[in-house]
Amino acid sequence: MGYFAKAGRKNTKETLEKALSFVKQNGTERIIVASTYGDTAIKALDIMEEKAIEAKRLVVVTHNFGFKGEPTLEMSDETRNQILERGASVHTGTMPFRNIGTAIRETLGFSQQDLIANTLRLLGQGVKVCVEIALMAFDAGLVGKEDVVTVAGTGRGADTACVIWPAPSNRLFDVKIRKIIVKPSDW
Repeated sequence: MGYFAKAGRKNTKETLEKALSFVKQNGTERIIVASTYGDTAIKALDIMEEKAIEAKRLVVVTHNFGFKGEPTLEMSDETRNQILERGASVHTGTMPFRNIGTAIRETLGFSQQDLIANTLRLLGQGVKVCVEIALMAFDAGLVGKEDVVTVAGTGRGADTACVIWPAPSNRLFDVKIRKIIVKPSDW
């Protein structure tokens, strides 16, 4: 496992390189990358091209429509189309740790999803998102019961990569964090 001294987007290229090197060395079939605006996804595709890894192995997971309250998606149609044209998949769907439970928390002050999300955050924000995007990709039928490499970050960019055995969100406790490839140590 590798560590970054500080969290943040400055670690994006190195995180992607470590994750994609793991994919290449271990024959992992799928890589899932969290990408709100598409910047991290485009960087992943560029590195995949350099490493001769097929773009069709990449699943890009965005925030859900209306994430920030307004009826929009942060990733532009142009960026989404660029990613799709290069052969990757893009999934926009409900985030397991930010769904109906968020409405309950805003009304009642607590939701069980907060407990799970905050427990995962003990390992870092990126680890929480890595688990979440594995759940989302499985729910969408984009990955199956096989180890996947997930990449996420703390805010924008990427600083965390994990190997995860995914499951559908209604089977959360079947998910296994098999390996943390890299993460920030200051989280």
